[in-house]
Amino acid sequence: MKFNELSSLKASFKYVVFFMLISFSSFAQKSVVKGKVTSQMGDPIPGVSVVLKGTEKGVVTDFDGMYQINIQKSSNSILVFSYIGMKTIEKNVSGKSEINVSLIENVTAMDEVVIVGYGSQQKKDITGSVSIVKADDFETRPNNQVGALLQGKAPGVEVLSSSGKPSQGLSIRIRGTNSIQSGSEPLYVVDGVPTTDTRSINPSDIESITILKDASSAAIYGAQGANGVVIISTKRGTSSKPTITFDTYMGVSKVWNTLTVLNGEQYRDLMTEMGQTTDWDKYNENTDWQKEIFQTGLSQNYQISIGGSNNGTNYYISGGYLKQEGAVRSSEMNRANFKINLEQKINDWLKVGTRFAYSKYSDVDVNDSSSTNNGGVLLGALATPSVIGIYNEDGTFTSNPFQNWENPIASTDGSERGYSNRRFLGNVYVEIDFLKNFTFRSNFGIDDSNGTYEYFLDPYRTSYGRALSGQGIYNTDNSFYSIIENTLKYKTEIDKHKIEALVGSVNQKNNWENSSIERRNFASDGVQTVNGGSEVFAATAYKSEKANSSFIGRLNYDYNNKYLATVNFRADGSSIFGSDERWGYFPSFSLGWRLSEEKFIKDIDAISNLKLRTGWGIVGNDQIDNYAYYGRVGSGANYPIGGVTMPGTYPASIENLKLKWEESEQTNIGIDLGLFKGKLLFTADAYIKKTRDLLLNAPLPKSTGYDSAVQNIGELENKGLEFSLNTTNIDKEDLKWTTSFNISFNENEVTNLVGQQLFQGSIAGRGEATLVKEGLPLGTLYGYVYGGVDSATGNAYYIDSDGASTFNPTSDDRRIIGDANADFTYSINNTLSYKGFGLTVFLQGSQGNDMLNATRIEAEGMIDPKNQSIAVMDRWRNPGDVTIVPKASWGNTDNSRISTRFIEDASYLRFKTISLSYNFNQELLDKLQLGSLRVYLTGENLFTITDYSGFDPEVNAYGGSNTVRGIDYGTYPQTRNIIFGLSTSF
Repeated sequence: MKFNELSSLKASFKYVVFFMLISFSSFAQKSVVKGKVTSQMGDPIPGVSVVLKGTEKGVVTDFDGMYQINIQKSSNSILVFSYIGMKTIEKNVSGKSEINVSLIENVTAMDEVVIVGYGSQQKKDITGSVSIVKADDFETRPNNQVGALLQGKAPGVEVLSSSGKPSQGLSIRIRGTNSIQSGSEPLYVVDGVPTTDTRSINPSDIESITILKDASSAAIYGAQGANGVVIISTKRGTSSKPTITFDTYMGVSKVWNTLTVLNGEQYRDLMTEMGQTTDWDKYNENTDWQKEIFQTGLSQNYQISIGGSNNGTNYYISGGYLKQEGAVRSSEMNRANFKINLEQKINDWLKVGTRFAYSKYSDVDVNDSSSTNNGGVLLGALATPSVIGIYNEDGTFTSNPFQNWENPIASTDGSERGYSNRRFLGNVYVEIDFLKNFTFRSNFGIDDSNGTYEYFLDPYRTSYGRALSGQGIYNTDNSFYSIIENTLKYKTEIDKHKIEALVGSVNQKNNWENSSIERRNFASDGVQTVNGGSEVFAATAYKSEKANSSFIGRLNYDYNNKYLATVNFRADGSSIFGSDERWGYFPSFSLGWRLSEEKFIKDIDAISNLKLRTGWGIVGNDQIDNYAYYGRVGSGANYPIGGVTMPGTYPASIENLKLKWEESEQTNIGIDLGLFKGKLLFTADAYIKKTRDLLLNAPLPKSTGYDSAVQNIGELENKGLEFSLNTTNIDKEDLKWTTSFNISFNENEVTNLVGQQLFQGSIAGRGEATLVKEGLPLGTLYGYVYGGVDSATGNAYYIDSDGASTFNPTSDDRRIIGDANADFTYSINNTLSYKGFGLTVFLQGSQGNDMLNATRIEAEGMIDPKNQSIAVMDRWRNPGDVTIVPKASWGNTDNSRISTRFIEDASYLRFKTISLSYNFNQELLDKLQLGSLRVYLTGENLFTITDYSGFDPEVNAYGGSNTVRGIDYGTYPQTRNIIFGLSTSF
């Protein structure tokens, strides 16, 4: 080899080595990133674009959602994941070799599909007043009742928590109270089956709740829609692979407020001052009765479900168990649930399905909202003197030193009592698509409920038990409801015209049966069932039924996504009413104008949605006793003949063939506004609702031979404003912050009562506390105007109708002293998430509502040997004393009349929920082979800002009464709860 050739070869070798080094260096700066892209439900998504940001380099995911991409190493390398219909996600590589991504559907609020009566609509096409609460809105509120999940979540929807007992059902008022004596609860529709009892429904199974608030949206339910409609849809499978979810939580609860009462020495001084003497050496205990009655309640919940969707089959199966011990001694509730939702698409034109739930529910109630001498537990805790213990030496319960009022533990522990219920709620349905645009659906549903109540009072431990020689009670309460619906839907789109029409028929049947037997004179507590008593004291049995037949129709029209119209009509026939007025007709219409689709607004980038709505409709109410129109025959008018008691009957009610529905006519106008690509959503509604032909048990002329009868008399009016605002404040990859706020104003007025006045709500033997009268709202508190205490005598004086002071006011001197209705109710919810952490702060409040603190009437009355509140330490004792608390006066109720003295502002702002959660990252989940894992710590009712001096400003002694509201009479308070939970899926 020549020298020149050798030199050339060396030079070439240098170049080869040089380029190899460059290539090696270049290769060293590259890395491979791989991973998997899935949906929220964990399903792989093929065809997802994975691109290196700022370049055209990219790949797409394969059938299993997997990808692999070679990229240049850089601290700023970002992968962009995008897919049609999904939100685009960016991920910083920063040295990672594996990046797994879960894409979220890019569905705007206006594109949401909303379940409405007998169908569904996109939210943007709805023209009525409708609120939606989704599962995401209450996943951090592990409550045991449906109503609690709605509290503060929808404007115009008031959830009345009349008591904090685990067994207490919740009353819901949509846009005010719509009746005086008929029912005011909304209609609940669970998966197409109407019902009135939601206590046994498992909130964990709920997917969404739709609330139809105005008549234009609720008129499709006709005679059942006067009080609004709550449509509950339960979960269904969504992922192609089976997804198993397990949820559990444990919690503790305590009352958030206690009241200070007199100690033993102070009580002895008060009794001595009232002239009561005894051997005080026998009474030297120091019992804190509130401490004995209130306890730390415990709750535990377990829920497991499996769901999926493939090969035309959609399934969801769940089971759950809830146990809750209340914060008041002996109160408890248990519920076991089992649910199956199954839907099968047989072929392109036929689909069948079923949704059913079985529940076993039981509870133990406590006697609250009742006076001490009637066994009221909370008033007993305040009124029982601390100088006595719980038990006498013989094991019986101790009593007040001066009267035979047993201590409150006798009410909680002195009897065996319990309610249990087994319920089957479900339906089967078939859908047939034919002639391209037609769908026929047939649905059959039932609600079968069987309840029992058992009570045993032994003949020894309590004074009442000794007086009766024991008492046993056994009640049964069975109901069966069935519904058959057949509907035909037509849907088409012609150019810019979208038309959807629905016609159908609905047939419903209710059957009720109940029986009760009470026996007394038990030899011992060995046999606690009623057969252990030798004396049948009472035995009754009752059956009734009700039937409804209806025809429905609806037309939805949409022109060019701009101009919307909905027309509803329902004809209802009910066995409740007489033959002359058996059928009622309930029409409605609503219009919508999507201004955001008009050219003069469409170019405004800030406006993403703007819609005006207006609607009018009539709905009905038939929630009264069965057979109200009949001239009924009563039993029990027995008479003796020859020393033998013979059965007798009597005319019990007068016939009224013209008895008909209550009707509510409602007009609504509203606006929906979306700004900045949906980051700000604002809704406002104004409404006026007039209810006429009220179903009242009104007086009759004496010449008829009857005192009263149910008649169509009177009118009510509700009018109000509702506002809601939802904002996305921050929306970044790792940090998100959203806020929702709503506020509602409602004014209620009785506009016609044919000159009648109704006095209701008797309290502590001092007369009625509420007035129903024309020109006043329901819930008007009525009594005397308290003037003060006469410094010379120590007696209370009042202001009479002429404005003068008097010690002996008459009933004519009573006047309006308060209003239980709030000026407005509101709520604020903030949700923040940072990486895996989440924080929810939910506040709910009421402003301007008054409360009659009737607990104070008992605790500050000083008329008998009850223990009293510490407030009576400021009582008048000597002439010249200046105070607002009258003197102690045995048996004198004049010093503690129902008056302004006991009216308090019950406004409050409550930290309803504060929840901190953590979602574990995908890397750990993959190692654990889990789809998701979330742990959370939630506090409920942690803080309450209020000037109310009682146990709780949110209660009502008369439960869900239409007319008697705003009264606290030793009522079980709301509790403060701390809950730790875990949720996982795989």
